Amino acid sequence: MHEVLENLLYSKDHEWIELDGAIGTVGISDHAQAELSDVVFVDLPEVGTVIAAGDAVAVVESVKAASDVFSPVSGEVLEVNEELANDPSLINSDPYGAGWLYKIRLDVPGETDDLMNAADYEEYCS
Repeated sequence: MHEVLENLLYSKDHEWIELDGAIGTVGISDHAQAELSDVVFVDLPEVGTVIAAGDAVAVVESVKAASDVFSPVSGEVLEVNEELANDPSLINSDPYGAGWLYKIRLDVPGETDDLMNAADYEEYCS
């Protein structure tokens, strides 16, 4: 079983979000990075981009395939993880820490109600 952190919310597309008030940090789950295998490139959104929940917002390329990353929430991209340009493998080695993708200001209250908690996500992946 892949690592699932209790303090995060998860989407059916295997993205996670950590909430800090109206700011969310987004990445892909340990399950997703394991399925992709070795990540070799990441195309991140531009800071200031306004996105809707479900929009393809980034691309993660591995030795196996390229996969879209879909935003779990609507809002404005405030920051992107610049370290991934130099070391995209951080997504594999630390998907919930140094491998985060972007930070977003949430625009739609209650939108996170559609996301899964850790227990529901573990069941979804099994």
